[in-house]
Amino acid sequence: MTKKQIALMAVEALKNEYPDSICSLEYTDPLQCLVATRLSAQCTDARVNMVTPALFERYTCARDFAESTPEEVSDYIRSCGLYKTKSKDIVAMARVLCDKYDGEVPSTLDELIALPGIGRKTANLVMGDIFHMPGAVVVDTHCIRITRRLGLHDETDQKKIELILRRLLPSDESNDFCHRLVLHGRAVCTARKADCENCCMTGFCRKKP
Repeated sequence: MTKKQIALMAVEALKNEYPDSICSLEYTDPLQCLVATRLSAQCTDARVNMVTPALFERYTCARDFAESTPEEVSDYIRSCGLYKTKSKDIVAMARVLCDKYDGEVPSTLDELIALPGIGRKTANLVMGDIFHMPGAVVVDTHCIRITRRLGLHDETDQKKIELILRRLLPSDESNDFCHRLVLHGRAVCTARKADCENCCMTGFCRKKP
């Protein structure tokens, strides 16, 4: 069985197991998605969702963030961890958005990763969830672990994994596939143990460590 075949079978198996493929972060517009995803680094989505309502009530647009200070923003996100770095990135990012994009969030990978604090994972999530661009691959810890266990790669580098999966996955399925990996990684194929007996992919998974 080829890696391409395994990837296609995984797409279908997860689609049947988790028909609703939604991001667990809560947001209402592109800027909120960008900020929430930045906050989620080394922090649970549940914690981010507890923090963002007050944050987004205070800062309703990029100009609000741009005219603030990292110290003020940090008061709202202190419980997210690494809040000093994140608050600096958010303010700096908002200032770039105002200066270069009239306060709007750009839609291309190159533009997004050029923003302060924004990496490929965040950029791909914004591209897929907000702009519905085909081929977006969000490589988080669940994605790395499960696709490695499936035998789709032997990599640890996020960019390399992203490029491999982009070749293996149907472009119109890749974004939803990554969301489903998160759900599966939390419920069945956890970091602590792969619950193979209850896994929808056990028939073709190579169960690599």
